[in-house]
Amino acid sequence: MSDCFILLSAGKSKRFKSKIYKQFITYKNKPLFEHSLKTAIDSNLFKKILVVSNKKIKKNNYKNTDIIKGGVERYNSTQKALDYLKNKDVKNVFIHDAARPNLSINLLKKLKYELKNNRAVVPYLNSENSVKYKIKNKINNLNRDNVLLTQTPQCFNYKELCKLYKTNKKKITDEASLYLNNNRKIKFILGDKRNFKITTIDDLKYLKQENYYGIGFDIHRLVKNKKLFLGGVKIPFHSGLKGHSDGDVILHAIIDGLLGAMRKSDIGTLFPDNSKKFKNIRSKNLLQPVLKILNDNNFSINNIDINLICENPKVSKIRNKVIKSLSSLLSVNRTLINLKGKTVEKLGIIGKEQAIACEVICSLSR
Repeated sequence: MSDCFILLSAGKSKRFKSKIYKQFITYKNKPLFEHSLKTAIDSNLFKKILVVSNKKIKKNNYKNTDIIKGGVERYNSTQKALDYLKNKDVKNVFIHDAARPNLSINLLKKLKYELKNNRAVVPYLNSENSVKYKIKNKINNLNRDNVLLTQTPQCFNYKELCKLYKTNKKKITDEASLYLNNNRKIKFILGDKRNFKITTIDDLKYLKQENYYGIGFDIHRLVKNKKLFLGGVKIPFHSGLKGHSDGDVILHAIIDGLLGAMRKSDIGTLFPDNSKKFKNIRSKNLLQPVLKILNDNNFSINNIDINLICENPKVSKIRNKVIKSLSSLLSVNRTLINLKGKTVEKLGIIGKEQAIACEVICSLSR
């Protein structure tokens, strides 16, 4: 006997208020329902996967997957799925809503493990909000520690669930309700916050992430009798970088990368090198107005990858200092910043230690 994953994707999305049913809205380059389907397939936990839908779905290359027509209500679709599985030698069913696209394999494994000693297992989250309950015109407080916000997949012994459905006469919103209505025992386990359900179109804002990328590059000559600044840090060295400002190639490249990702022109436009205002200015002071643009436009930094191109100083000796400085200046965790050192095999002005260059790729979310 084996387990079956049932993906309910037949809803009419009345609360979603869109011409396209929410389970078919494009999310991360594919329909919402496909994310849970792919997770179930990739888990290798199921010999049979069943998609219940009222819209025609091409089977494509969905491994071990059957597609059947759904019912009018959620419980009708579940009933159809259970009937379809008759004589399919199924032990347990995992019933999942297509509106929860961030299902994890780890949660599926936890549920399967609990099914070894239980006939019904349902994931839940505790409420983080104060909870009230209205009876007629009276509003009562509830202890939020006793409130369980149930998720899917909800997992059951197939034969037992079938028996309960045969005798059920009530409209139910999920299978856990059916079990509780019949005083059947359910093992509730802690679910996953990422297993978020899309109900209204505004909920997509919590899932949808727009990513933008920008490239920055800068190069400056090295000159004697000038301090060397890299990433906002003063570096002991025989020369400094020639420039209208302090010549910090790392910060200049980061500024251009950020501006590029935001499509906000470049460093030369914002801070022209013929302006006395910026003469000998520290580059970290140039960074602050750019970060304001970033925050005002609701961007956040995902990742910054830096190549410092020079023969000396050796990046291995300054990496930690520079990353610590950038983390502070950018107000991001240092794990989001990567600094690599590249030489040019003694070639050209960089190879002769007459210049230092830097290139950066910035990734932003909005």
